Amino acid sequence: MPVPLFNLAPNLTVSRLCLGTMTFGEQNSLPQSFGLLDEAFNGGINFFDSAEMYPVPQRAETQGRSEEYLGRWIKLRKIPRDRIVLATKVAGPSGQMTWIRGGPKCLDCRNITNAIDSSLKRMQVDYIDLYQIHWPDRYVPMFGETEYDPTRQFCSVGIEEQLDALSRAVAAGKIRYIGVSNETPYGVMKFIQVADRIAHYPKIVSVQNSYNLLCRTFDAGIAECCHHEGISLLAYSPLAMGILSGKYFAADGGPADARLNVFKVFQEGIQKGSQGTTSPITS
Repeated sequence: MPVPLFNLAPNLTVSRLCLGTMTFGEQNSLPQSFGLLDEAFNGGINFFDSAEMYPVPQRAETQGRSEEYLGRWIKLRKIPRDRIVLATKVAGPSGQMTWIRGGPKCLDCRNITNAIDSSLKRMQVDYIDLYQIHWPDRYVPMFGETEYDPTRQFCSVGIEEQLDALSRAVAAGKIRYIGVSNETPYGVMKFIQVADRIAHYPKIVSVQNSYNLLCRTFDAGIAECCHHEGISLLAYSPLAMGILSGKYFAADGGPADARLNVFKVFQEGIQKGSQGTTSPITS
């Protein structure tokens, strides 16, 4: 049975299932990644999502491999560019990933532009269909956090500058549509407000947030924003990183190569070598 299609935006028809590539280049080898891409594409999926920081657990040695594998697959399989929808993301501020533009320290025009150009080069394509801000430039509770702490706010780049950089990329033909990820109702409405005020700024068409039986924060506030503003949810981690599959409840704790077990080994190695490192980003 074919995968249903959905109009994510004008002239942007996507399959209702999207294949994420977060594990390509870490948990999944190149042949395994190609096999997954082949199976998805042959099964009717035309929507593929990546990010400049992937794969995870994030490491300097592997950063960008997920995009590279995706691009190599497109070229090797000679997939017509108009047969697939490519989505990727720019990393927000992170003192942890020093190998990405020195931090990255912020989402200013230079960082966004450099990130877009690098993603295009890694994927060997001329344009990106959906370009997303991976997480906000400002402080927000995310990746498992739920309580907002105003004392953690820091000086951040304004949404106007972020949208200006993205509008320039749209005008240059580098990206077609924009979205956000790990956002809050406040952030969604601010992006809409700024785009409404400045006519040539693009409007976000999607929000990529965690959504599963263990995480329903989308329902509490962003759902209303998306409903009234015509914005789609791209739900990531539908099985809560595999927890809902039940495999981690096995007597042996699940397969050694299961994602959370890989993260555990990775984190233990970091903690032995340094202090104060934060947990791996998981989307």
